[in-house]
Amino acid sequence: MKKKPDIKNSKLPFVFSNFAITADGKIAFANGEFTPFGGRRDHEHMMELRATADAVLAGARTVEASNAVMSPGGKKFQRLRLSRGLAEYNLRIIVTASGSLDTRMEIFKHRFSPIIVLTSGRASKNNLLQLQGVADEVKVLGDKEIDFRAALRWLREKWKVKRLLCEGGGALHGTMVRAGLIDELHLTICPIVFGGRSAPTIAEGGRMIKLADAAKFKFISAKRMGDELFVILKAAKTPKVDKLFTRRPLDL
Repeated sequence: MKKKPDIKNSKLPFVFSNFAITADGKIAFANGEFTPFGGRRDHEHMMELRATADAVLAGARTVEASNAVMSPGGKKFQRLRLSRGLAEYNLRIIVTASGSLDTRMEIFKHRFSPIIVLTSGRASKNNLLQLQGVADEVKVLGDKEIDFRAALRWLREKWKVKRLLCEGGGALHGTMVRAGLIDELHLTICPIVFGGRSAPTIAEGGRMIKLADAAKFKFISAKRMGDELFVILKAAKTPKVDKLFTRRPLDL
């Protein structure tokens, strides 16, 4: 019997993502405006997933638009993290290839855990200086675009990140999907339709034109709670396995 790979010996973190999507597969309106549409259970589910992650990753525009601070979600989830052998607070990682980031964002006003900014060689010296003034660490990875494989390897080696939760947006997540870096995908399907050809989805950016090139996932489970459907998909590639948390935090 073939032995499953152990996350402890993996060079990359186990990467899982979480999105609330509409019935027509959108994550926001066509104008990019962020309006939360998931219900109370979806919000609770997001915090449950964060409570299994060493770090939470999001794009700069997503953090800014949602006014997010990327917190664990309160004492209940902080205790849950500690009971699992994790740090009380998750690391927070912001992605901006251009280095353009509003340093007055709400997240920088809350210093309960380190804030890491990933950027590329496109970031100007002035932008880098501004970022270094508000972030605990700024890491340049890649010339014009961020090398996410190198970024994940660096996060594992430097910050000991074994489980990484990606919370969007669509462009960031699309890049990671196409690079084969998403191990598990969590979707909350909500009974609402946004419409709009340009409304963002969970995988924005470069498009695939052949079925053979499509990112493939395996259906793991689905459970309806109220009017929402909670779905888990696992990458069809040989996954990195996290023995401690497999299925347990998603016993909905």
